[in-house]
Amino acid sequence: MYLSVIIPAYNEEKRIGKTLKAIGNYLAEQSYESEVIVVNNRSKDKTAEVVREFMTTIPRLQLLNENHAGKGYAVRKGMLEAKGQLRLFTDADNSTSIEHLEKMLSYIDAGYDVVIGSLAVPGAKIIRGEPAWRVLLGKLGNKWIQVWAVWGINDTQRGFKLFTAQAAEKIFKQVSIFGWGFDIEALALARRYHFKIREVPVTWDNDPDSKVNIWAYPQVLMQTLTVFWNMHTGKYPTHGN
Repeated sequence: MYLSVIIPAYNEEKRIGKTLKAIGNYLAEQSYESEVIVVNNRSKDKTAEVVREFMTTIPRLQLLNENHAGKGYAVRKGMLEAKGQLRLFTDADNSTSIEHLEKMLSYIDAGYDVVIGSLAVPGAKIIRGEPAWRVLLGKLGNKWIQVWAVWGINDTQRGFKLFTAQAAEKIFKQVSIFGWGFDIEALALARRYHFKIREVPVTWDNDPDSKVNIWAYPQVLMQTLTVFWNMHTGKYPTHGN
């Protein structure tokens, strides 16, 4: 298995169908073997039913129904269940399209272990932007994140990240933060285990129905401090498992 695509989903019945169709069409044109794993985590709507409708058209589409709070838990579950040599997680709203994978693969070929979509590097484009308050808080929050956890990474929070199997298994076995700060923990662990990280520009289309609200920002700031504390108190093994 070459590629696994992991999609965390929480009450996504209105958006997951469009995303699965786009990903399914893209993968059908590729020569390599792939799988798609939707981790349906605590949804109260018909997300599961919508996903099942695509199982006849998308080969190796899996649905994992979980009942544990947090997007980070869903991504962790999918990453550790995946079989692909490469493992991509992408948001259910398709804000970053699957075609961005093409530019990421060249960096994997060049020796990078983790390749992440970013809006903070040259070449990034925004089709529909975030509200002004989110832009401001995002920029201030990234400074905080860099100081305390992952210096030099300009955008930790885009929901489009590619890992080699080796990196995914070492990193996500240790991930313990399941809220909005899980990306930060995953990248800090990648640094700890000396995996090479590359940011690549993406074209991003903000969904006005995004689930990120103002309370996500203090959560991220506090969870960044948790990552810092864990890194400096021996919580994480030096070399992973």
